[in-house]
Amino acid sequence: MREIEKLRKKIDRIDSQILELINERARTALEIGRHKRDKKLFFYNPEREREILEKISGLNEGPFPAESVKSIYREIISASRALEEKLKVAYLGPVATFSHLAAKKHFGSSAELIPVDDIKAVFDSVESGSAAYGIVPIENSNEGAVGYNLDMFMDYDLKVSAEIMLEVSHNLLSRSGRREKVKKIYSHPQPLAQCREWLKKNMPGAALFETSSTTRAAEIASREPDAAAIASEAAAEIYGLKFITRKIEDRRRNYTRFLVVGNDIAPPSGRDKTSIMFSLKDKPGALYGILSPFKKAGINLTKIESRPSKRKAWEYIFFVDLEGHIEDKRVKKALEAVREDCLYLKILGSYPMVEYDKGA
Repeated sequence: MREIEKLRKKIDRIDSQILELINERARTALEIGRHKRDKKLFFYNPEREREILEKISGLNEGPFPAESVKSIYREIISASRALEEKLKVAYLGPVATFSHLAAKKHFGSSAELIPVDDIKAVFDSVESGSAAYGIVPIENSNEGAVGYNLDMFMDYDLKVSAEIMLEVSHNLLSRSGRREKVKKIYSHPQPLAQCREWLKKNMPGAALFETSSTTRAAEIASREPDAAAIASEAAAEIYGLKFITRKIEDRRRNYTRFLVVGNDIAPPSGRDKTSIMFSLKDKPGALYGILSPFKKAGINLTKIESRPSKRKAWEYIFFVDLEGHIEDKRVKKALEAVREDCLYLKILGSYPMVEYDKGA
């Protein structure tokens, strides 16, 4: 017992040192905030935050897990940023949706996270200034692009300032936790699609109903004894639901990519991605001609998606992600060449590229 007490006192001394250093860091962050305010600079800098997390992760020699170190520092950064200026971030609500989890992962608990009713309201909140940033789910690794959310970029002049990769896991939840009692299953269309094969095999008799969010599905299931929801662990906790089966998605390594929309473009980090949208002149080989300057410049295109413009029959808008920053010379040159053959070209933003585990 004496040895344990001695070690506990050592921990107490270390905790005091950690607290002193955290507050010293906070005072320094406040000083940086004053300089930013004087120079009218943006308080949120995704590249600087990514740099800190990567550096800390690289310095860590254990035994503390690298991901836990990142989580702790993400909260320290969030609290420090809030001392400079409280960030308001809009997301598709209610609380415990995957958009909420993505917002919390990226901005930390000290940001003011504001749930709104739909994706249009996310864009409206940022455009009106009631939120500094918005979180928009844009594509899933298994189901592809979320078309309606892409369409919003046609109508709003907002910029993409960061991306978030969230590994998504779906759970079947109900009040009783008993599969045989379930006659109805509620969820957002994306999770229903991502769990299609599992549901077909394991719940063939259950009726499927679409909801505006996974959290809304959990809320409904909490009131109906014969209903279940496909939702997150956080939703289960909030609505007091029991797990029927965990991780029912058809494919593991199921990622959803979110974009952070705001009014500014992040500065170059050296490892960036740029998103653009354009429409083409109607002539043979138009798309090939548009893509050629990127090939010539050695620029990798990581995504290309087409959507009806909804303004003219058979007119399409193309969404493209490419490696590099808008300030890079080769990216500038390629876009200048592309612009000549476009009816319309819009730079959606440049931002630090986020890596994710592509393993099986």
